[in-house]
Amino acid sequence: MKIGVLGGTFDPIHNGHLAVAEETRLKLNLAEVLFVPASCPRLRGSPLAAAEYRVQMVRLAIMGRPYFQLSTVEIERPGPSCSVDTVAELKGQLGEGDELYFILGWDNLAELPRWWEPTRLVKMCYLVAVPRPGYPLPDIKSLDMAVPGLAQSVILLDSPHIDVSASEIRQRVAQGLPIRHLVPEPVDRYIKQHGLYTTSD
Repeated sequence: MKIGVLGGTFDPIHNGHLAVAEETRLKLNLAEVLFVPASCPRLRGSPLAAAEYRVQMVRLAIMGRPYFQLSTVEIERPGPSCSVDTVAELKGQLGEGDELYFILGWDNLAELPRWWEPTRLVKMCYLVAVPRPGYPLPDIKSLDMAVPGLAQSVILLDSPHIDVSASEIRQRVAQGLPIRHLVPEPVDRYIKQHGLYTTSD
């Protein structure tokens, strides 16, 4: 079984995340895509919304979509979130013939040499890199020199082109602007109900 893994802070989850997951699922014929909210990413700042809110927003966003599942492995694991640990943990939960397809943006793929144990990561899963507005196609040859084995495990997609960012959504909420065109309706309601992102970051 081919399983996609889409990690992120999901602060908040938005329509762009869902579009990336759906297009990747269809293009690669994945059985399902796991959404994995990060606890505290090693190379990024702390999320603004608490983990319980972000997990619930993911749950609401994927509700009624049988090919999407929520995994809380990173939230439950103490310490910074490292993708290599997450993939190793997920592999331990899956069947012997299952394959993991780790979905990330072109920008994150370019930063892979800075990740924790990237060479180990590329041995455990495929990397599926999707476009990110404003970022060029990564140089796979130079990345493979920095992370041996990367070229054999990477799958470059040329779509979808999604120009939605969580920081933009947070700014709009803080300014009192609507976000219903950027996030699923249940997520929009949840953000309002709990007063999330009402102060600008």
